[in-house]
Amino acid sequence: MSSQPLVADAALPRQGGTGRSVVDVAVGVLFRADGSFLLTSRPAGKVYAGYWEFPGGKIEPGETIEQALQRELQEELGIRIGPAALWRVETVDYPHALVRLNFCKVVGWTGDLQMREAQSFSWQRLPVQVAPLLAGTLPVLQWLVDESGSAPVI
Repeated sequence: MSSQPLVADAALPRQGGTGRSVVDVAVGVLFRADGSFLLTSRPAGKVYAGYWEFPGGKIEPGETIEQALQRELQEELGIRIGPAALWRVETVDYPHALVRLNFCKVVGWTGDLQMREAQSFSWQRLPVQVAPLLAGTLPVLQWLVDESGSAPVI
């Protein structure tokens, strides 16, 4: 994890000021056998609606990262994932919240994708072909570049 958070939309004021609490989020980086990965769009009515991201959601009190990810992906996508181990952590300072993103690689799941929040989805490869990308998505794409030796992300 980087020591300083990634700052999104730096020119905008931070809601809650500088002393705001960190919101922990479990995020799934789902990979198909062909190496493509899943990005979903943020639904209408949510902050950054229409931006593309990796799916996931807030970790509820008493939940582990894996439990939260299993619950969130069932609620949002209608799938049941297999074991998901923490891969990397990145903190992003968005204007609306300070978010610690706990990224897990997911290679096994059952069920067909159902966009239960009326969001869109796209299986992508590097460089990604969808836009705009949510700030918290960019570090993951760079990590994938670093692991694969691929061309730059954007």
